[in-house]
Amino acid sequence: MSCLFCSIANGEIPSATIYEDEYLRVIFDINPASYGHALIIPKTHSASLLEADDETLEHVFKTARKLGNKMISELGAEGVNVIANCKEAAGQTIDHFHVHVIPRYTGQPEKDVLHISQDELEKPDFEALAVKLALN
Repeated sequence: MSCLFCSIANGEIPSATIYEDEYLRVIFDINPASYGHALIIPKTHSASLLEADDETLEHVFKTARKLGNKMISELGAEGVNVIANCKEAAGQTIDHFHVHVIPRYTGQPEKDVLHISQDELEKPDFEALAVKLALN
C-alpha cells in the first residue's frame, strides 16, 4: 500500500519543507487557504488524529504551537487555525494524520476551510449530550 503523505514525510517525494525532525516534516500546502498555510505530517503512518499515538499527538501539536507563533511574529498573521480533519465526512482527503496550520490576516480574502452554519441546526439537549460524550 502506497501512502502519499508517508512518501512526502519521509523525503521520497520533494516538498517545500519548512522544518523536519526524526518524527515529522512540516511543508507548505500546495493548495493554500492563506499565505503561509502549512501541513505538519508525521513520518509514522496513522489514518487520522483518532488513531495516532499520544507521543505523536504531543509532538505534532507542540510543533503547531511553535509554527503558529512564528506565523504571527514573522508573517504578520493576526491569528491561526490549527485543524485536523478526521475521516472523509469531516473533509479528510488523505488517509494519513496531518495538521493544517493556517495563518489568518484581517481583511484579506481567504478560502473558507471551516464553515459552520449555526443557523441550520436545532439546539440539542446539552445535558443529555454531555452524558453521551462523558470522557470518564
